[in-house]
Amino acid sequence: MSSLFAIDPLLDGGLLWTPLFIIVIKVLVVFVVGLVATMLMVWFERKVIAGMQNRVGPNKAGPWGLLQTLADGTKLFFKEDLLPDRADRFVFRLAPYLALVPAFLAFAIIPLGGDFRNGKAGIVTLFGHQTRLQLADPPVGVLFALAISSIAVYGIMLAGWSSGSKYPLLGSVRASAQMVSYEAALGLSLAAVLLVSGTLSTAGIVNMQSSVGNWNVVATGFIPFFIFLISATAEMNRPPFDLVEAEQELVGGFNTEYSSIRFALFFLAEFMNTITMSALIVTLFFGGPQPISIGNTTLDIPLIPNGIEGTVWLILKVLVFLYIYVWFRATLPRFRYDQLMDLGWRVLIPASLGWFMLLAAQRVGRDAGWDQIVVTLVTAVVLILGYVLLQLAHRVSRANREKDGASF
Repeated sequence: MSSLFAIDPLLDGGLLWTPLFIIVIKVLVVFVVGLVATMLMVWFERKVIAGMQNRVGPNKAGPWGLLQTLADGTKLFFKEDLLPDRADRFVFRLAPYLALVPAFLAFAIIPLGGDFRNGKAGIVTLFGHQTRLQLADPPVGVLFALAISSIAVYGIMLAGWSSGSKYPLLGSVRASAQMVSYEAALGLSLAAVLLVSGTLSTAGIVNMQSSVGNWNVVATGFIPFFIFLISATAEMNRPPFDLVEAEQELVGGFNTEYSSIRFALFFLAEFMNTITMSALIVTLFFGGPQPISIGNTTLDIPLIPNGIEGTVWLILKVLVFLYIYVWFRATLPRFRYDQLMDLGWRVLIPASLGWFMLLAAQRVGRDAGWDQIVVTLVTAVVLILGYVLLQLAHRVSRANREKDGASF
């Protein structure tokens, strides 16, 4: 067990009182930052969409409406908590927590700052002890994030199943198929990052991205980033992939029968997932807390220590992706379910697998001393041929279905 935590120098000497105190502070900071960031994210989304739609948005509770989310949460907390007659009581109560807890756990491996310059690898000094500004940095941190994100589907699935109603069940079944489908594309795009970085540690991945030219979005050729962004949007059930909450057809989706604080927990999980996934995208592809550095020029924020400056850079980068997610919600129409499945299985999974094979072939060719141009061209021809055969197989399958007619 100790080998899992030895990567953090804070624990090299064992769990003494001061390191234990620092760990407790980290836990509290991650928890409080997660809650406050989620509250501000709800306000941010409502204000940005209001601006795009030429409305005012929240402006009554607190300055600029900043406390509107707190007011909504307080109202939901005191509303009547309903329990359907046909519901499985234990699972019905458990499901909101199964959706919320993974969002906080995934946030634990995100480097929230630190000094990554001059080979310091994100190490800072707190109370005389060297540590990282993240709750945990296990050597399998990226796999931990994937595992936690896949667990979140159980909360939605069990919420719909335990409600004892058909409409929530339909929403939860859609969620299961959607999240499992896009988990494959997400994992394959992430494999390209791991191939380039050579480590599963999130701090190690950030440390490899010392300049813009070394950012993984550039090193992997941009394609894995776009696949990861689309797959993450679908996995979080964010528009335009919010099929589990298609109000026009499913009343309210998987959470139709929920009320009061349990209803609020699902939306808390959704917005928390948006923040966590944006931070993960920044960590994996855009250098995380690393400052923007082009060549020998580094954009340095004056009068701020390097460790704290990393936190500022992380917040600025995350805000960019939070705005992008809000932009998606305000502008893109919802996909049909067949379009959703086709995009995942017929476009994103083959594209992410093919691009990973291309990067792997280039890496093998480089290690073996082969001509990179020849390796790239041969691999590209093989991948294009495979894609053509895949499309022919789809066309034949579609023709057979049309010839046989409907089976029900």
